[in-house]
Amino acid sequence: MLFRILLLAISLLVGAIGAELPRAAPAEVGLSQERLDRITQALESSVDQGHVAGAIGVVARKGKIAYWENVGMADREAGTAMADDTIFRIYSMTKPIVSVALMVLYEEGRFSLKDEVKQHIPELGGLKVWVAGKEVAPDREMTVQDLMRHTSGMTYGLFGDSRVDEMYNDAGVLSENQSVAQFVEKLSKLPLKHQPGTQWDYSVSVDVQGRLIEVLSGKDLATYMRERVFEPLDMRDTAFRMTEENSGRFAQAYKKTEDEKGIEPANDGRTKRYYEETQWYSGGGGLVSTTRDYLRFCQMLLNGGILDGTRILSRKTVELMTIDHVGGMSRASSILAAGYGFGLNFAVHVDPAKSGLNGSVGEYNWGGLAGTSFWIDPAEELVGIYMIQMMPPRYANGAGQFKRLVYQSIAD
Repeated sequence: MLFRILLLAISLLVGAIGAELPRAAPAEVGLSQERLDRITQALESSVDQGHVAGAIGVVARKGKIAYWENVGMADREAGTAMADDTIFRIYSMTKPIVSVALMVLYEEGRFSLKDEVKQHIPELGGLKVWVAGKEVAPDREMTVQDLMRHTSGMTYGLFGDSRVDEMYNDAGVLSENQSVAQFVEKLSKLPLKHQPGTQWDYSVSVDVQGRLIEVLSGKDLATYMRERVFEPLDMRDTAFRMTEENSGRFAQAYKKTEDEKGIEPANDGRTKRYYEETQWYSGGGGLVSTTRDYLRFCQMLLNGGILDGTRILSRKTVELMTIDHVGGMSRASSILAAGYGFGLNFAVHVDPAKSGLNGSVGEYNWGGLAGTSFWIDPAEELVGIYMIQMMPPRYANGAGQFKRLVYQSIAD
């Protein structure tokens, strides 16, 4: 009897913390081991050539992990090897998680995608638009859908050189010495770069989504996301801040040396700020996470909003989030690759001929400033995750190759 009680307790504990995704031999899920080995060779070559210090590549198909390789170093100077539980700055891979958090509130009836943002955040109503050197009235108000598909008319201040981009920088819009509410207050005093709903332009819209979550939930963004996304999905190492206890697992961020022949640690501020107390929770790029945690998030989406019996979203809501919402709309930013449209905080593959990718129509993805990236392919029941810490990631040039090599390994 005591033994049965012990087994029951263990079972309940495992259920409470979430079972790990099972492993499978590649052939079990229609992948070729020989072809997957090409991925390992490419990852190792990237390290050997000094493009990155280390990398992790993961492929899951049909709910099972068929490939997971850690190569090189998480922290070359400290002698720390890349490991399953290495913690990464995921930067803009925060955005898809925020979209899920916001759509939880959508399913609770707290807002509609067609709601004007000013209904929930009044200070963002009536923002002027910068046109030909002067401010003019908007043709219409931005909507929540505009926020989620980057058609709000806002910008980033990081990727453009327009007068509005300059205004964002002058105002310190993305300063970390502020709350999310104070960030929105700064935006309320600046003009839009475009008329709402007219152009796709990568912007601070997801940070505004973070404020929308706070307003609708009555909680700060970090608390809400922990309670409604991280804990239910057992994303145990995903947060806006690092702890000293986990510091030995935090990957070093790297950049190219001045002569571009090697790599060296990036600005120390890229690490220190994650340990500092703050009210700035950036929905656009503030999270750290592990490969394991992000895989759980991706698998939940691939499963139609559910993982280990815990439902985060409805299947129909996930479908809504991962279709193209921008169609043939003009693109004011080159961040979005050819052959891709955009859903609700995800890029969506719409034209393989234009992308030149051997993937599926309907695959959706995003990446981060330090080179982390993921994609989810419902047609192939596949998740791919590529994790590095290289700034900017273009010098590593590995995410696209990783994706192509994953698709060439499909053998069923």
